[in-house]
Amino acid sequence: MSRSDRLAVSLARLVEETSTVYSLPLFYERLNEVINHPRSSIDDISKVITEDQGLAARLLRLANSPMFGCYAQVESITKAATIIGIQQLRDLALGVSVMGVFKGIPKDLLNMTAFWRHSIACGTVARCLAVYRRESNVERLFVAGMLHDMGQVVLAAALPEASRAILDEQCETGGLYLELERRHLGFDHAELGGAVLKKWKIPASIAEPVACHHNPGSAEQFRTETALVHVADIICHAMELGQGAEWVVPPLDEPAWDRLGLSPHLLSAVIKQSESQLEGAFSILSGGSDD
Repeated sequence: MSRSDRLAVSLARLVEETSTVYSLPLFYERLNEVINHPRSSIDDISKVITEDQGLAARLLRLANSPMFGCYAQVESITKAATIIGIQQLRDLALGVSVMGVFKGIPKDLLNMTAFWRHSIACGTVARCLAVYRRESNVERLFVAGMLHDMGQVVLAAALPEASRAILDEQCETGGLYLELERRHLGFDHAELGGAVLKKWKIPASIAEPVACHHNPGSAEQFRTETALVHVADIICHAMELGQGAEWVVPPLDEPAWDRLGLSPHLLSAVIKQSESQLEGAFSILSGGSDD
């Protein structure tokens, strides 16, 4: 068995163990089933969402936030589904659900408040970039950006000793966390996060940008989405919007930037718009708490 085969088995085993210990709430599976059923109505979908009152409240607050810019008050999940879109609402429900899956991560491994601030900032910037590009279903970009570093949480939860060893070496050498992961484990958090999402049967339009956001050239199907998340992540690191395990700004993939065809002059407008939306989104998605 080659070294690459051994590493693949190791990654596969970690994904299998993680998906056994951690899973999305059952309501998310029911929501998918109802959405995919040809005879389901918006009322049927709304009923599933409102079974989780906490989730429903957060989705309504998001629908009424500056992110969506609705001129009329959105007072029900039914109206939110009509305005935002059913698939988009499903994607947002995924993002909210994942935030509740991983609990009890030691702060010396990952400060979850700073981590989610960075993650939500990345989603916000990715969404804004997608709006400027007039992409369809920009909410999937928000969720892909929000979940782009999910593999860091998986690693801290499943392999805390390995995670701590990587952090210690990062502290000593000042190297890229990403490169240290690859050296210690043979894979990185992007691959890990994408593999867990795939195991959870999350759509490839979200899973692939997560898996490839540090290596956009490896994306096969959703290359533009991957490039958007990649660029958004770098912007957030450069602007110090939150903090994940990475302490330095990762390198920019120039072909990914070229693929987007965006003028550098747009960046200041994107950053300004994103910052105006970030605090509200973070407050809503984190439950308004820094605990």
